[in-house]
Amino acid sequence: MDARFINLTPENLADEQVSCIIRSKKPHPGIEAKKHWLAERLVEGHVFRKLDAKATVFIEYAPLETAWVPIVGDNYIYLYCLWVYGAPKGQGYGRALMEYCLADARAKGKSGVCMLGAKKQKSWLSDQSFAKKYGFEVVDTTNNGYELLALSFDGGMPRFAPGAKEERIERQELTIYYDFQCPYVPGHIESVKRYCEDKGVPLSLVQVDSLQKAKELPCVFNNWAVFYQGNFETVNLVDTAYVERILKK
Repeated sequence: MDARFINLTPENLADEQVSCIIRSKKPHPGIEAKKHWLAERLVEGHVFRKLDAKATVFIEYAPLETAWVPIVGDNYIYLYCLWVYGAPKGQGYGRALMEYCLADARAKGKSGVCMLGAKKQKSWLSDQSFAKKYGFEVVDTTNNGYELLALSFDGGMPRFAPGAKEERIERQELTIYYDFQCPYVPGHIESVKRYCEDKGVPLSLVQVDSLQKAKELPCVFNNWAVFYQGNFETVNLVDTAYVERILKK
């Protein structure tokens, strides 16, 4: 495989493709929001590595201590997203990106790498069967089927923060926690808002805009989480059809 990858930096961020949404000319609100979010994360050690081409081939990871997820542990890397989509699939890019991440973690003296998974693979989460080929294993679980996968280099293990297993909030209305790491988030927020306004459905939107808020969330989180009638529903980005199914429960 002959491929050139690049890492985003504060210097090249403005000019590089930063996501799975490929746009050539018109500005996209999700991409601009992600760039703003990334600009603040890169200085914290966040890594965004991508194929140097107009393609959906990238990996994102960060030191667990500064990763916006309710997961805690000593000296770990958190893998947010590994995505190879469309024509580039099957060319070894996913393997190259995963191996880069693992090598980077070892070079930095980290204790291991972890990621969010589930008993049954869910959309918007990285392929856990692929990760398990590298030795990732389940080290913690929630009552509704989400799992924390980890590859430990020294025997230490991360875990879900206590709040992540609560899976309950006081609000009874449809409630969505979100941040702007994923470029699809603004579009889904607007779609759900329009639907709820048209149908007269109460909706609470809670922006996770700090590391502390992310670490203290009452559920698992990768950049999005949905509650209804006080119960945690999903980390999947939801469309109006999904919202309708939730409301009918």
